[in-house]
Amino acid sequence: MNQPAQDRLLVIVEDDEAFARTLKRSFERRGYTVLLADSQPALNALLETHRPGFAVVDLKLGTTSGLACVEMLHAHDPAMQIVVLTGFASIATAVEAIKLGASHYLAKPSNTDDIEAAFAKARGDATAPLADRTTSIKTLEWERIHEMLAETDFNISETARRLGMHRRTLARKLGKRQVS
Repeated sequence: MNQPAQDRLLVIVEDDEAFARTLKRSFERRGYTVLLADSQPALNALLETHRPGFAVVDLKLGTTSGLACVEMLHAHDPAMQIVVLTGFASIATAVEAIKLGASHYLAKPSNTDDIEAAFAKARGDATAPLADRTTSIKTLEWERIHEMLAETDFNISETARRLGMHRRTLARKLGKRQVS
């Protein structure tokens, strides 16, 4: 493996080229060596010659899910600190990301400080406060939509079909609640 002398090798898996470049510059200013991949095949090629200790993975890579990248990164190095970043946050995808090997799951907008803080927290916090509000019907609907999106690799048409909803209705709901 071609490992740089420093142990701060970071791979960013992000299909938004401008956002990836911005993150790359920000992390380089903090002393990281940064590699970029815009898809699972590109990540696979990078992992053939590099062994990063850190990764930032976008949950939605074009029409595919970044969860497969999380699984690949964790299989490559179980000790790697992996942060999933998403504009489509849901409990279902957060649970899957953690089960597949992610260290943390952050909703966009998140900045370099947030991501680096997540890298620093290698373990969970048993003293984290519990939320005291109940889940609303809208939140449950949002969770179900994103659970189905993850199951269909973010295929809007197939998700709408499985939910018994018109594609335009689903697109409108996604447009209203998108975080990024």
